[in-house]
Amino acid sequence: MTYQHLTVAGEAIALPVGKVLCIGQNYQDHIAEMQSKTAPQALFFIKPSTALCHFAPGFSLPQQQGAVHNETELAVLIAKPLRQADFASVNDAIWGYSLALDLTLRDVQAQLKQLGRPWEIAKGFDGACPVAGFVDKALLQHPQQLEFRLTVNSQLRQQGNTANMIRGISQLISEMSQHFTLLPGDIVLTGTPAGVGPLQSGDQLQLQLADVFTVNSKVN
Repeated sequence: MTYQHLTVAGEAIALPVGKVLCIGQNYQDHIAEMQSKTAPQALFFIKPSTALCHFAPGFSLPQQQGAVHNETELAVLIAKPLRQADFASVNDAIWGYSLALDLTLRDVQAQLKQLGRPWEIAKGFDGACPVAGFVDKALLQHPQQLEFRLTVNSQLRQQGNTANMIRGISQLISEMSQHFTLLPGDIVLTGTPAGVGPLQSGDQLQLQLADVFTVNSKVN
């Protein structure tokens, strides 16, 4: 199915499909579990629009490229251009929020890290960003205080709260916009908490965003 931004009710959102801008290392517990080295500068990277796919009813994984890990993240849909934006401009440019998986070819990423090379092919492959439907920002009073979770085969895999972000939503989007112009239809992924792990064909998944929505899927 061709990707189109949708609401949680399955209605089309009148925005083009753009790029996916991501931040790594934005939750301290994930940094610890990955034994990562950190720096004062934010770790930004981009997935192309071809990485986008719908979370439900199911999605596929790359084959014979090693482990594919889930990274569950709050997703922010941008509705207005942002370039060198201040914090106040960011909220006005947001259409709404959802959850997405930043799928990662973990073995490929490890090899690229060892070689000192960029990791786009581990993060930006076709279908690398399954996204659930979006909720209008007007329905979320406190996006910086949202609990979210991923269960895999009825077992809790990841649980986080946006209050624990190192860089909050407005800050990280403002910082991104100093380097990249964000356009209507772009999606910002805001980082993942601890609990990343491999997905397998046949896995039954569920994403839950606070008391806002719960959506089921499967790995084909």
